[in-house]
Amino acid sequence: MQQIYPSQVAEWASAQTERPVLLDVREGWEVQTACARPAELDFVHMPMQTIPARLSELDRSRPIACLCHHGGRSMQVAHFLAQQGYEVVNVAGGIHAWSAQVDPSIPVY
Repeated sequence: MQQIYPSQVAEWASAQTERPVLLDVREGWEVQTACARPAELDFVHMPMQTIPARLSELDRSRPIACLCHHGGRSMQVAHFLAQQGYEVVNVAGGIHAWSAQVDPSIPVY
């Protein structure tokens, strides 16, 4: 599974032929606490446990970058999506690393 750091997301997104999706797999309260919405990607929130039931909502033609708090849940989702035929990467370090590398205004929790 390919992993990219938050500081590499914009570059990764610009290299894609289709507009990519940032798939945030955290719980709703986590997204309300701290959220990244880069202009280069479309933001989609689906808590991890809802992914199998909501799979049809994800466009297989669009690359997906999975994001969670520290990278563990998103890695599991990324593996699952890859097995389903999606083009996917994991954002290593999650929103915590995003705050450190890209946008320090994002709260750390």
